[in-house]
Amino acid sequence: MARNDWSKLDESDVRVRPGKGTRPRSKRRPEHADAVSAMVIGKDRGRWTCAIDADPGQVITAMRAREMGRTPVVVGDRVGIVGDVSGKPDTLARIIRVDDRSSSLLRTADDTDPFERLVVANAERLLIVTALADPPPRTGFIDRCIVACYAGGVEPVLCLTKADLASPDELLAGYAGLDIPAIVSRYDETPEGLAEMLKDHVTALVGHSGVGKSTLVNRLVPDADLAVGVVSGVGKGRHTSVAAVALPLPDGGWVIDTPGVRSFGLAHVTADDIVDAFEEFAEAAEECPSGCGHLGPPEDPDCALDDVVTEGRAGAERLGSLRRLLASRGGLDVTRPTED
Repeated sequence: MARNDWSKLDESDVRVRPGKGTRPRSKRRPEHADAVSAMVIGKDRGRWTCAIDADPGQVITAMRAREMGRTPVVVGDRVGIVGDVSGKPDTLARIIRVDDRSSSLLRTADDTDPFERLVVANAERLLIVTALADPPPRTGFIDRCIVACYAGGVEPVLCLTKADLASPDELLAGYAGLDIPAIVSRYDETPEGLAEMLKDHVTALVGHSGVGKSTLVNRLVPDADLAVGVVSGVGKGRHTSVAAVALPLPDGGWVIDTPGVRSFGLAHVTADDIVDAFEEFAEAAEECPSGCGHLGPPEDPDCALDDVVTEGRAGAERLGSLRRLLASRGGLDVTRPTED
């Protein structure tokens, strides 16, 4: 056809380049109606170990689907999985969604760090493991863990180890006003009531290195070393204590062992988050002046929480415990007087 000979063209010769409005959608997401539910029980370098329907007998390895972007997936998460879920060697499934979390245990590196770190998800209880001696207990760390529990919807439980070296009475008395369950253990005895407390529940453990957390886990899960090896199989050569791992309990339920931590930052927690956990003070806190930290005099001389104690609606010990947690969250000296 000669150049510019338009008279011989008809509509069949026209080629229209699709515009934005006519191009096929490239970000359409599949519905994944065939996805199966699973619980994340381990993570290592871009691979997640998951138990189908939270059954420890059906363990698979999965990767995060591209469509999820950088959505965080942590131990304890309930997820949807597609692909090869047979669990056979060298198979790999895909995580395509993370279900809503019933609880989230968060911490920051310190109290000035703006980045939250999700430790575990969907844990019902947090076992705060503390040695009574060697190393000595650090109440500031315990307080901070309790605050994180209140903010994340997790029930705190004190677990005091090495009772053969020191008495737990003084430490337990310091937390009497919080009504927190406590378990006392020693190396030569099985902790009374602990197995029954954890049965059919998801419980996370946290504590400093050397407090006896590994000994406790091995007592709860006799084949813990074997179970950890299965969960961490995707991370060949990596020491298993550097990452959280969920282990099945013999009588049902899961225990999530977390690495030993040096600090528990609370930059993500507000004073109101803590007060809300104390029902008897939550309503009165709404009457406090703007910006009140609820610490009482001299920092907050007009705090309305003192009126609750004066009117007999709560005990002074309970308010003292609350203010100690608030002081700990703010990085103040928790040995300071908290009631006048």
